[in-house]
Amino acid sequence: MELRQLEYFVAVAEERNFTRAARRVHISQSGVSAQIRQLERELGAELFDRSARTATLTVAGKAALAHARTVLAAAGAVRQAVGEVTDVIRGRLTVGMVTGCTIGPLFHALAEFHETHPGVEISLREESSDRLVAQVGAGEPDVALIGTAAPPAGLDVWPVASERLVAVVPPGHALAGRPRVRLRDVLAEPIVCMPPGTGLRTVLDRACAAQDRQPVIAAQASAADAIADLAARGLGIGILSESMAERYHDRLHAHMIADVETPALLTLVWKPAPGPAVRAFLACARRAFPR
Repeated sequence: MELRQLEYFVAVAEERNFTRAARRVHISQSGVSAQIRQLERELGAELFDRSARTATLTVAGKAALAHARTVLAAAGAVRQAVGEVTDVIRGRLTVGMVTGCTIGPLFHALAEFHETHPGVEISLREESSDRLVAQVGAGEPDVALIGTAAPPAGLDVWPVASERLVAVVPPGHALAGRPRVRLRDVLAEPIVCMPPGTGLRTVLDRACAAQDRQPVIAAQASAADAIADLAARGLGIGILSESMAERYHDRLHAHMIADVETPALLTLVWKPAPGPAVRAFLACARRAFPR
């Protein structure tokens, strides 16, 4: 029994005519008839009643039809799966990441993807989060890790982290020993923060606007290390996320800003209906990022 015989059998059953079925499968009518005769000999039963102008299924044919369709569907699924893997092996993946990104799980995901699909050309692009959103929507990069205050519209998203804003100050600073820090306390001095277009900055700007406050920005930096270093040297109060601030606990005191409750989101974004390379990378990312 061959797949092509089942394909011809289903075509005749659905067209109810050998000539139309032959046109559908792009071979001669005699070829269709010969293959179905061979299938009937192997099964030991006639599948069609050929006594009338219309080819009608016999009882045996009706019993066989659903199973034949299942077998053909399964064969199609195998072809699709192999085709997708082939596409991944030969593909190209462009990954965007917010400027100054030091997110370990993203790099773990990239390493696993490269190990699994070494033939894929991986390209990395650093940009501000707002630019990455626009670029993903335009078609490249294929997927991006962004910081945002809210998931962007029109893209598929997977938030990988949700964190509150914290203020970081050196030992001896007036805020270092405070049990509770509010936004007004932080804005009483110059601040060091991320530039516009980043998720942390968007959350900060929205919080300031909601309280009708205007921050004095001493410096802007895209990298958490730079913000921490400037804050440690007294240039201003640093604004970071919770996980960022944890890396500097040996030299900076971190205080969650109590009245800024909206979190900053770290989110993977991609266009709907992604290709096989993006799906394979997302599978790696889901294993790399903690739940």
